[in-house]
Amino acid sequence: MQIRRKSFLTLGGIAASMTMLAACGDDSGSGSGSGSGASDAGGASDAGGAPAPADAQLVIWADEEKAPALEPSALAWGEENGITVAVQVVPGDELQANFITANQAGNGPDITMGAHDWIGNLVQNSAISPVQLPADAGETLAPVGIEAITYDGQTYGVPYAVETLALYANTALTDAPEPASLEEMISAAEAGGAENILSLPIGESGDPYHMQPIYTSAGGYLFGKDAEGNLDPSDLGVGQEGSLAAADKIAELGEQGVLKTSITGDNSISLFAEGKSAYLISGPWALAEVRDSGIDFTVTTIPGFEGMEPAAPFAGVNSFYVASNAKNAGFAQQFMTDVASDPEVAKAMYEANPLPPVNLALREELAASDEYLMTFAEAAEAADPMPAIPAMAAIWGPLGIAQANIVGGADPHPTMEAAGEEISTAIG
Repeated sequence: MQIRRKSFLTLGGIAASMTMLAACGDDSGSGSGSGSGASDAGGASDAGGAPAPADAQLVIWADEEKAPALEPSALAWGEENGITVAVQVVPGDELQANFITANQAGNGPDITMGAHDWIGNLVQNSAISPVQLPADAGETLAPVGIEAITYDGQTYGVPYAVETLALYANTALTDAPEPASLEEMISAAEAGGAENILSLPIGESGDPYHMQPIYTSAGGYLFGKDAEGNLDPSDLGVGQEGSLAAADKIAELGEQGVLKTSITGDNSISLFAEGKSAYLISGPWALAEVRDSGIDFTVTTIPGFEGMEPAAPFAGVNSFYVASNAKNAGFAQQFMTDVASDPEVAKAMYEANPLPPVNLALREELAASDEYLMTFAEAAEAADPMPAIPAMAAIWGPLGIAQANIVGGADPHPTMEAAGEEISTAIG
């Protein structure tokens, strides 16, 4: 999942609709792509949706960004193993839904690519099978990658890349490119005379993903954990004491003009690249635009509030999953094992979309030519994997709107408590 490009309100709706699929058990095949407009293997449907079934021994679904990067190495793997492989394109905002529906109908792929926070929903819909990672995975793969694809004690995917947030600083607008606290960041930006202190997308609907470092530093949490260390949806943090403290800090930042609802996902990166913001909270996807702008900048970890908790952004892990109804499960498992052991596929994915790889040896190799790769990789190791439980779908809308309203001047405690009540009702 390319976190930067998705509305989390939309993602929450998709996840909620998938939960309904689980309840309905839809086997009509309406999302199978067998209707008009679907292309042959490797192509995308002109009308969107799932592609037609491919005549290949191993079929992989990926979004429009990842498929072109994956296809050459996947086809080469197939040739080496005497297996025909087809990599098919499914629009990213339809991939999870179409995968579940097609898998239920028995005409889906053997493997799909997707974000790790899909896992809870995919498992709930019996859409994916556990996979066996190589014995040395704990030594060759970053811990955050393994943690992210582990669900209820089982590994459900092979991770290949990770993404998280960091703090960009325009060195012409601040003399504190690596502030030790949010307070130092604010003071330095004010002294530098920047039009905006911080470029962090909020908009009218909020953005809990980008707000998470601030929310967690002030004491907020989303879900607690049970005795086994699994996220517990019955222990909802929104509306509790920590979230109220976070609401107070968010309100304070809104009053100071540090956070603004006029800054959105559409303009947050460009405001920084154009020299209109001293700082930017964003991910590695912002690097290309910022570099192209020609400004002098640095990237560092996001600081927290003085005397409070560390800032803990989300980590998102991109992974491969084996379909539970894969026609060629043996080939699929072999591919997964080889991807986990051999970094060539992950390297090809990096060259097309430069996110820090999970493979530690490849990460070290690439760091020599990418000065910020290790910054994001280290930030990801300190981040919290995005919750993969289905209850997460209920979080995005209410929490985002509450945070935006608080930035806009709403009473912090009642607003956050109301969001907690709405979320709790939706979880049930």
